[in-house]
Amino acid sequence: MALSSRKRSLNAVDALYRRSCGAADCGALSRNNMKLLRGLLLQESRKFTKVWCKSSKSTILCEAGHMYFENYQNCYSCLHLEPSLLYKLPKRHKQEKFEDALLCQTPLDKTLGTPSDQKPNLLVLTANNWLYRLSAHTGKELERIYLSPNYKFRYLGWDVSQEVLFVKSVQTKESVLERQAGITHNTLMHLAVFRAFPLEIVGIMEISKKVFGSGVTDVVLSQGVLAVSYSNKRVKLYSSEHIFQRYTTEKLSLGKQSSLIGGKTVGEFPHGIPVNIHITDSIPVIFEVSCSNNGIQIGYPWHFIHTPPHKKHNGTYHICALKDCTPAKNGIRNMKCCSLETDVIMFHPDDTGRIIHVGPKSIEVLKIVSDLNSSAPSNIVEDFSIVIDPHRNRSIPRVTVTSSGRSVKRRYDQLDDDPDQETFRMVEYEDELDLLAVVVTNGEEGEGGTQVRLHDNQNGRLLRTIDLTEPWDETYRHELVFDKDTIIHIEQQKTNFVCHVYKLDTALK
Repeated sequence: MALSSRKRSLNAVDALYRRSCGAADCGALSRNNMKLLRGLLLQESRKFTKVWCKSSKSTILCEAGHMYFENYQNCYSCLHLEPSLLYKLPKRHKQEKFEDALLCQTPLDKTLGTPSDQKPNLLVLTANNWLYRLSAHTGKELERIYLSPNYKFRYLGWDVSQEVLFVKSVQTKESVLERQAGITHNTLMHLAVFRAFPLEIVGIMEISKKVFGSGVTDVVLSQGVLAVSYSNKRVKLYSSEHIFQRYTTEKLSLGKQSSLIGGKTVGEFPHGIPVNIHITDSIPVIFEVSCSNNGIQIGYPWHFIHTPPHKKHNGTYHICALKDCTPAKNGIRNMKCCSLETDVIMFHPDDTGRIIHVGPKSIEVLKIVSDLNSSAPSNIVEDFSIVIDPHRNRSIPRVTVTSSGRSVKRRYDQLDDDPDQETFRMVEYEDELDLLAVVVTNGEEGEGGTQVRLHDNQNGRLLRTIDLTEPWDETYRHELVFDKDTIIHIEQQKTNFVCHVYKLDTALK
């Protein structure tokens, strides 16, 4: 008799047995583990329990299972059943205060020269212009780089796709006396650029008004381009690789001598890193567009999202092809919501080329349908949507009648994100479990509360609902992190910040 060709799905016992026998490769093992965890997490018989709560007078940050308190001085791990202290750094002088930080994790497909490079690092920028590389697990200092005695650096940023780290200085501004005398500074700011994995210096470049124009207001490195914003609401994109290759006067190496600083060592105090990228002529613009608030998003399959800087376009988002700025069919998105918080649109972080549009009453996941071999414009179609149950939010009449028979007319309509109504607050994507975590608040009398609803990322189907025990005050800032079996809710309470940690209970109800 012929064997059945039907693919049999493994249950948890089968998977654990095969793993103990070594019958799966590393990739398949990881996928099976995530499949098992997703199945356990979606069981209604297993609840999420608040296991930890901690407050702080400064902002609390969470990244890759680590929580940072007291301006990155104290680090807690969320990997265990209850968060535990990983390290506590010594108290620092005000001049050595951490201004900004980035978590640096090596790609799995790369093997680096030293174990410390291979493990996660925390890159921190201090107020006195030092860039430290710390172990993300112990806080031990692994490397220190002095940036410059001449420019005040304050911001860190990633160009993730290029594995490039940049450090941005504060902007040069004229004093009152200089403005009165008509004196202007040609230099807006400086960028220090590093390649990651391992950390190597590319150089420091000057952002000059003479080169980029007098209206330049800000710059950022992203997706292999230097994005320059202007006061007239224009955004211009330049190839960063072209700039590095054409205008680098001397290649630098950390710890090595450079003629640009008189033979002194690059990255050491007091000389730091010299300016070695000098743009001497006009640079070709590879893309240019006008947009409100200088906000533009670029994503695959090579489209961009922006709001044109005209009053009639307020509240809308336009999706256009990057190659020729052609608007996509159905590419003008307007939720027509009446709310205090504006709707949010973004390219889906799962790299499928989809778009997520989040409003107070609906979440739309859109697909870009295009034919690269055709001149016809691309088409925006709805993949799926998640909507608030209209029966849960019954409209309140504008005119009500009191017990005495007097008619009272309300002066304002109720907002779509009114605290008394069921409202979408935010959406988080868990990439390893392929789930969307949607935060929903409902302030109805007797039914008030906050829920995290888990939806299938492929079709939007609601899979389970998790209740949060703490109230959600819409007047303050909130952040939600969903990481495998952990939910972290960070909220502001007046001048304090509070972190609530929920874990998947291993015991059945």
